[in-house]
Amino acid sequence: MKFIKNTSKNQNPDDAELVALYQKSGDLDVLGNLYNRYMHLVYGVCLSYFKDEEQSKDAVMQIFEELVVKLRVHQVQNFKSWLHVLTRNHCLMALRKQNRNPLVPMDENFVEKDDFVHLDIDDTKETQLSIMEKCMETLSEEQRKSVDLFYLQEKCYKEVAEITGYDMLKVKSYIQNGKRNLKICIEKNSGL
Repeated sequence: MKFIKNTSKNQNPDDAELVALYQKSGDLDVLGNLYNRYMHLVYGVCLSYFKDEEQSKDAVMQIFEELVVKLRVHQVQNFKSWLHVLTRNHCLMALRKQNRNPLVPMDENFVEKDDFVHLDIDDTKETQLSIMEKCMETLSEEQRKSVDLFYLQEKCYKEVAEITGYDMLKVKSYIQNGKRNLKICIEKNSGL
């Protein structure tokens, strides 16, 4: 790996430093170093969706290729969470594509449609998650950060306050208002 100029005191730059360095330089070694930290998690998510080792390994490489482009243009606050969403979306899109064009092995006469019913459930979850992600983007930055840390990353109020630098009372307010605004947005976009 190429030498990474590190402005922090430790020799292992954190995710945010590597994201910033990659966005500035476009250096694939930097991105590779960052991705390597989470590749096993990406593989695990892919395996849980595909239930196939080879397809999951292929997806890990495809997701890295997506990262090369997407990480340069997206503002990423928390790389690990962002990568998880990117991975999940990649898997869901691949499953959706497979569902549209299911492959039937030649040695089997016909495949019952029941084999694909579980994907309808995944489509419903995917739609709900997609609506939630869009609604998260409508929140103010303070609400979005606080809700993300509290609900998605399961941090306590104190940890959210420490991470964001917000006052504890403000954190509670941001979470409460963010949750309410999310609920309103989700209901509005779900047709409830």
